[in-house]
Amino acid sequence: MDLAHIPDVTTPAIPVFVITVIAEALWVKKRRDEGRPLVGHTWKDTIASLTMGLGYSALQLGWKLVAFTGYLVLYEWTPLRMGSGVAAWVLLFFLEDLCYYGYHRVHHESRFFWASHVVHHSSEHYNLSTALRQPWLVFTSWPFWAPLALLGFHPAMIFIQQGLNLLYQYWIHTEAIGKLPRPFEWLLNTPSHHRVHHAANPRYLDKNYAGILMLWDRLFGSFEPETEKPLYGLTKNIHTYNPLRIASHELAAIIRDARKPGPLSQRLGYIFRNPAWKPAEPVLPAPQAPEAARPSA
Repeated sequence: MDLAHIPDVTTPAIPVFVITVIAEALWVKKRRDEGRPLVGHTWKDTIASLTMGLGYSALQLGWKLVAFTGYLVLYEWTPLRMGSGVAAWVLLFFLEDLCYYGYHRVHHESRFFWASHVVHHSSEHYNLSTALRQPWLVFTSWPFWAPLALLGFHPAMIFIQQGLNLLYQYWIHTEAIGKLPRPFEWLLNTPSHHRVHHAANPRYLDKNYAGILMLWDRLFGSFEPETEKPLYGLTKNIHTYNPLRIASHELAAIIRDARKPGPLSQRLGYIFRNPAWKPAEPVLPAPQAPEAARPSA
């Protein structure tokens, strides 16, 4: 199967995206009219999110060919073959979701990757349109799914499962749905869990990286339940609706920091270490007390 014949699982959902974004916006307006405001919508922010989504989709048209070719090279190189039966799809479901967890966590914990993913967190609002606010630096995702091709999963299967994972995550970007019954909250990524992930509250930072299953967060110590009202956005918000600035602001900040005087280790730290990393302040010698005056001979 070549790229042209891979089933597209997201394009058929576009009408659903449009209808649900509008329906949610009307629901938020109704809440506001009743004096029960939520973070909800502003139309400028929603339009910015939709613009980022359209740009992402356009860039993906070219990048998918590159990514598919790369996975195909690995698939042809490995002697392993997983086939396309039910058992292979079930295994792929779990392994692809684990790959997404690794991708997502690294994109929060390394500033180089955060420069791409920060786009998705740059809105101070939380609604279905936020799900469509996607990065324009699309090339940072490829390595995280490469192991699946090496394990013998056909690239077409990888692409389909990636699409299903992202499609699942659309509905969890909302305040319109509260907490679900406990079994669903334990097993799945839900709106409650993902509100935590998008919040800038100190206790919520870098938590709940799940795609579909909360299993990985619970296993690897990154799970946090929703216990206080989320404050959405970044720890330092950028206050802009300009798509170009939204797409590039963190990359520009990395370049500025990496150009600061200092050793190579400092410059690399600004690029690849945690986004909050700063070089240690130099330890200055303690001031010496003046010597007591000696009596003259």
